[in-house]
Amino acid sequence: QVQLFQSGGGFVQPGGSLILSCAASGTTYSIYAMGWYRQVPGKQRELVATITITGSTNYADSVKGRFTISRTKNTVILQMNSLKPEDTAVYYCNGHVGLDYWGKGTLVTVSS
Repeated sequence: QVQLFQSGGGFVQPGGSLILSCAASGTTYSIYAMGWYRQVPGKQRELVATITITGSTNYADSVKGRFTISRTKNTVILQMNSLKPEDTAVYYCNGHVGLDYWGKGTLVTVSS
């Protein structure tokens, strides 16, 4: 069925930028909502940003003004600017159409 293939991530210094990308396969229909979540050891996975097919966005307070989410049908990207060490986490792509679909995750490390 639906599979999410994500790319990006890596190491970046504080204040730097990274772009995460995710593309869905297995459906010709637009996925209602896509976005990014992140998780660090010992904590629950948390929302970073989501975007619906209508372009409605939702951002975690911690990333507002620094991250920008956008999409074209079933491809979603996350532009991450002014990165902070606390942004370090495994980032997971998410697609929601009643059910949740998840990418494999990619590690983003922000450190000097």
